[in-house]
Amino acid sequence: MIVFKEITNENLDVILPFIKLLNPKTEEEILIERLKQLKSNINYHCIGMYLNNTLIGISGYWLLNKLYVGKHLEPDNVMILPEFRNKKYGDLLINHIHAIAEKENCEASELNVYTNNSAGIKFWINKGYRILGFHMQKSFKP
Repeated sequence: MIVFKEITNENLDVILPFIKLLNPKTEEEILIERLKQLKSNINYHCIGMYLNNTLIGISGYWLLNKLYVGKHLEPDNVMILPEFRNKKYGDLLINHIHAIAEKENCEASELNVYTNNSAGIKFWINKGYRILGFHMQKSFKP
């Protein structure tokens, strides 16, 4: 049976194995520090997807307000463990996230997906998202 539960700031460390899989080139100490910083951000939330009490998927999300879009929900670090993919669990997770957006009276949902992640791009397009532009970044550290 699938159950969705909020992962509170006190328990946010349970997502570290997922975050490590999503960011294999980032040192674990850096990821731990970033998780620690997220715990103090009131706009960040995280949902866990549990199958028979086992965490199989996560989605962080931000509740934000920007001039060009208004109040919106931004899914972040959405992941289903590899052994549970292609079984419609991702659909269930995103449907749950969209229900949160509606409950929060969001006008939209938007997200970032890497340009080389063709499976991710296809997934999000199938969920009704459309490509609006480019996410750009300037790094200040080597």
